[in-house]
Amino acid sequence: MGDVAVGARSGHDGEEHRGRPAESAVPAADSAVTSGSDSGAAEGDRVTDEHSTAEGQGPGGTARTPKKPRSFWKELPILIGIALVLALLIKTFLVQAFSIPSDSMQNTLQQGDRVLVDKLTPWFGSEPERGEVVVFHDPDNWLAGEPTTDPNALQTFLSWIGLMPSVEEKDLIKRVIGVGGDTVECKNTGPLTVNGKALNETSYVYPGNTPCSVDDQGGQFKVKVPEGYIWVMGDHRQNSRDSRYNQSDKNHGMVPVKDVVGRAIVVAWPVNRWDNLPVPDTFDQPGLNAQPAAAGLPVAPQGLALAGVVPVVWWRRRKP
Repeated sequence: MGDVAVGARSGHDGEEHRGRPAESAVPAADSAVTSGSDSGAAEGDRVTDEHSTAEGQGPGGTARTPKKPRSFWKELPILIGIALVLALLIKTFLVQAFSIPSDSMQNTLQQGDRVLVDKLTPWFGSEPERGEVVVFHDPDNWLAGEPTTDPNALQTFLSWIGLMPSVEEKDLIKRVIGVGGDTVECKNTGPLTVNGKALNETSYVYPGNTPCSVDDQGGQFKVKVPEGYIWVMGDHRQNSRDSRYNQSDKNHGMVPVKDVVGRAIVVAWPVNRWDNLPVPDTFDQPGLNAQPAAAGLPVAPQGLALAGVVPVVWWRRRKP
């Protein structure tokens, strides 16, 4: 039976090649090589045919025509399409550029700076921490009365794919001072305190500014930040309409964590201002957490689990 099958297949191959031009034989050989359905003997016949044309000769002794490469102009739209998709994915899930429109974050950020914002870590449950510079959507009409620009079609397209900062989105950038559970207080000209701990803000507050603003519009305050919210302030304290001056809105000046776009991690433009945006050391001081005892709560379940596992392991080792 095996011999008959081989002979029939070999004869069939011979009929296929007889009198056929070299061009039609090449695709047949290619498809046969990638197919996994032929018998071993038939595959052997095909390999022999390919070997005979390895020197550039077809079955009839004619020269094999080389495959013409695809034109660059035909590949260009494909490459552009791939680049646009990648840029859109990066902007949506990884990093987005934002432009600084005002002086409220001087001297950390200057008007016209471009910053890159990390949008990836929030997807994994990361929440804003004290001292971080964050971009967030306007919580409740904070930007009322601010001038807006009218972008052209090219600017709109480039901002949509993330190659240019968006000029249409209602976003702000400030420094996180308090997170859920914190008590933030400002008296007289300062210092600003978080949970009773004074912050040393000389490294980022605008030179000549005081940590607290002496006025009756919000510069003097004591607030308790609810869970799921943050309290933000600009580094240019006497030139920043931040949480202090929006306490009459629906969130009492707080920014919902869900409205945070991400953390600004680096100044990308202009080139002479390239720099990262680290958390100042004052936010790492001991005892700053609102409820130090709460830090042990995540450990407690682990300790209970360990206490429960030890007897089980001991019992299994004793079991014959």
